[in-house]
Order: sequence, then C-alpha cells, then structure tokens
Amino acid sequence: MRTAACILAASAALSAQVTHERLLDAAREPGNWMTYSGNFAGHRFSPLTQVNDANVSRLKVAWVYTTNSLQKFETTPLVIDGVMYVSEPPSNVVALDTRTGRPLWRYRRPMPPDIRVCCGQVNRGVAALGDSIFIGTVDSYLVALDAKTGAVRWETKVNEYKSGYSVTVAPLALKDKVVIGVAGGEYGIRGHLDAYDAKSGKLAWRFYTVPGPGEPGHDTWAGDSWKRGSAGTWVTGAYDPETDLIYWGTGNPGPDWNGEVRKGDNLYSDSIVALDANSGQLKWHFQFTPHDVHDWDATEVPVLVDGEVRGQKRKLVIFPNRNAFYYVLDRVSGQFLLGKAYAKQTWAKGLDDNGKPIRLPGTFPSIQGTAVWPSVAGANNWYSPSYSPKTGLLYINVREAGSLYFFGEADFKLGEQYNGGGFRAIPGEEEWGAVRAFRPATGEVAWEHKVFSPPYAGLLSTGGNLVFGATSEAQFFALNATTGKELYRFQAGGMVRSNPMSYLSGGKQYVAMAMGNSLYVFGLE
Repeated sequence: MRTAACILAASAALSAQVTHERLLDAAREPGNWMTYSGNFAGHRFSPLTQVNDANVSRLKVAWVYTTNSLQKFETTPLVIDGVMYVSEPPSNVVALDTRTGRPLWRYRRPMPPDIRVCCGQVNRGVAALGDSIFIGTVDSYLVALDAKTGAVRWETKVNEYKSGYSVTVAPLALKDKVVIGVAGGEYGIRGHLDAYDAKSGKLAWRFYTVPGPGEPGHDTWAGDSWKRGSAGTWVTGAYDPETDLIYWGTGNPGPDWNGEVRKGDNLYSDSIVALDANSGQLKWHFQFTPHDVHDWDATEVPVLVDGEVRGQKRKLVIFPNRNAFYYVLDRVSGQFLLGKAYAKQTWAKGLDDNGKPIRLPGTFPSIQGTAVWPSVAGANNWYSPSYSPKTGLLYINVREAGSLYFFGEADFKLGEQYNGGGFRAIPGEEEWGAVRAFRPATGEVAWEHKVFSPPYAGLLSTGGNLVFGATSEAQFFALNATTGKELYRFQAGGMVRSNPMSYLSGGKQYVAMAMGNSLYVFGLE
C-alpha cells in the first residue's frame, strides 16, 4: 500500500529528472546508479572510493530487503537522488529509501496463469528516463511508471506471451526512447529488438534478429525455419554516443540442439548487432557461433573501451562469449581484431582470420550424448563483467564445465518448448569457476581467483581498487582489483544470480546485491 507520507518522501527524494544528458555524464554522478550497467559503455564500474582495499574488511550489512517471491532474484537496482528502484520477480517494482530500505511505493503486476518461460519468471531490472521508471514484464509488455508514485502511465504490448514471448531484460533508456528485447528462444519465437517512445509508449522501430524474405541474411535459414528461428535479445546492451550505435547480443537459434531443421549459419542468432539508435537500422553484425547446436546464446553484456591493437588506437567492443572464446572487435566497423579461448573448450580448433570458428568433428549433439566443453551455461552467461578504468582490467566470472549434448526430434507447436534435444552434466566431471582479470585489448590474463563451483553472478569494480562478486554458494566477496587477493567474505544464505552495484546515501558509500530472495546492502561500520 502507498501512503501519502511515502509518496511525499519519494517525491522529495527524486528532485530532478533523469535526462539523456545525465545518463551520458553518469561518471559525474558517482553517487547515483542510473542505468543497468552504471554507464552506457557496459563498464559496471563505480568511481566511489570511500570503501576501499584498506578498509573493506570492516564492511557490515546496513539493511536487507526481502521479496515475497521464491522465483530467482536477478535484479540490478537503480539509485537516483536518494531513491532505489528494484524490480522483483515476476514483474513488480518497489521504490526504497536508500538509507533504510523502507518501501516508498510498490507496483504489482498480476500475471496470467499460463506464462511460458524456459528459466523462471525473472526480471533483471528497470530503466529511468524523465520522471518515469520502465519495466518489461514476463507477459510481454513494457510498462511506464511515475517515478514519484508508482502509478502506471502507459503500457504497451511487446508481443504475444501465449506464443512464448516474454520480457525479462532490463530496458536501456536513451535519448527519448526505451530499448527493450525479448526472451523466448526455447519456444520458437522470431526474435526482435524494439525501441519505444518514452512519453507515449508508441513503437519507434523494430529490428528482427531473424531476417525475413528479401532481407539480408534470410538465405542463412533453410526453408521456412526462419519463422521460428528464436535469437532472443534478453540481456541489456550498450550504447556509444559517438557512433550513435546500440550494441546488443542475440540468443541461440531455434530449436536449440537439432540443427538439421534449420541448415545454414542462422543469422543473426548468436551475434552482436550494431544498430542506429534513431532508426534501428543494422550497421554491422558479427556472428560468434554460426549454426549453433549447443545453446550458446551471445546475450552477454558488450563492453566498450578504447585501446591499442597491433600498434593502432581503436574504438573497441570486448565480448567474452558463452562459447568460451574472447573477442575483440572494432566497434565502428565490426571488424574482427582478436579472438582466443579464455576457458576450456573442445568444440573448435580455433578461429580463422575473420573470427569464424574452425569446428572440430564429432562435437555435434548425438542420440547417445556428446561430451563438449563449455557446458550449456557456457564459459560466461548473462551476468555482467566489469571494466575498471582505474586498473585498465576487465573482470569476468568464468565457468569451467562441460555438458553431454543430446540430439532429439524437433516438432514445432505454437506456445510449446521447441528444443530438439537436451543436455545433462558429464558424470564425474569436477566443475569449478574463477574470477579472471583480463587485459582488454589482448585477452591476456592478469590474475585469477578460483571459486568452488561455476558462478551465475556478475561483478562490480570500484575506484577503491576492489572487485565485488558472489559465488553460487552465496558467498559475497571483495577482491583486490590489482592482485585478485580476497579481502572480504560474507555468507548470505541463498544462491546468487544477480549483479552488484554501488551508490552514496547521506554521504556514505553502500554496495548492494540481490542474494537468495533478498537484497543485501553493505556499508562501513
């Protein structure tokens, strides 16, 4: 329930609108966290230094907010002018006082009983623009809320949930638009990325990640397989104001493990696409795994940095891919510059001069099961990497595991899962994980911090020379960003599938992360 006092408190705290200019200059407001990755470049870096490598051992829980859901809690909170905006599963939003965790308002969305999702009714976060908060819903809507009260301003249907479409991604707000992708790759959807007018909710443009007849790339799909080609867009991308391009990763082709019914490279699945922010027009693409039969979505967060490659300064996009290869591309042209394995992989001899994988024989799924590394969950997944301009290093939570991949029949029925096989763990395999620090332009490993099992949590680097993250066993930790030495550990008690962030409230730095079914907020004692 919203009370008048709560509404007044929220109204007073949100003292200024979130303009595109504020989002562009996010580094000038280190106390706020106004977009999913902290900035448009996908860095997930906080310049704050109050919590640092000298005092992080004194970190204590400041407050905890617990959800009323047992679904996976995958959110990244936003903090804007003293108010924290948190998405809760399945598609709810709560505004919290950043000092105490006291709820200011709550939006609850009723869900139909027949939602189709592969991996839980989840939501990864909200976006802010003007005086509105935006959330995508698992019944496939985009909703605009009044930032001061939580009242619904408008809602727009993105696609038909009964056909398998859902929205689990945190939107990306820029200029006067809200960009949002769709999930549903296990239901034979036709993937797309949309931009909506932030004021009205009207569709501004749509880019289909599976090209139709007459569109470039359509000939990479045999027969009519493009109609159910999947290639979802379920993780937030990045934006470069200089090129005015949006960079977004795409998911697996459908069906997942049976490639016989969709012969060809299957563009633009398992790709990064660079789209004009105003029109949605494709400027370039790069496909990481042509004709994917291992469910290696390329929906990781693109990281935009400037660096030197072979003596030449370049604008780069770094993409540590689920398929276990680390890619460096020119973000202006899409040119492949570098690629190398960064985790155990047994499916490719390497990459050719254009970055195309050189597949090894005998690695496709089979009826009896084929053991291949990396696993279905990949060497990396949807959770966020972090780039620190302070250390010049890129931090990635890496998974070291393989899977047995099975080939099966692919019979498409609208609204039902369309997998064409399956997978399971390799018997007796010792799976593990690690935080690895990479030199961005070369992929060289600077240090490694091993963890017990493959992680599902993202990372945050800070101006205090720290890297924050968590293990699958609910161990929240802080590492020295330069050396990887562990400096702090806290047992939260629930599996972690989220990303950390940091903010200021009352002049004090806090670090927040969703763990289990609760949001934990830490500060110095």
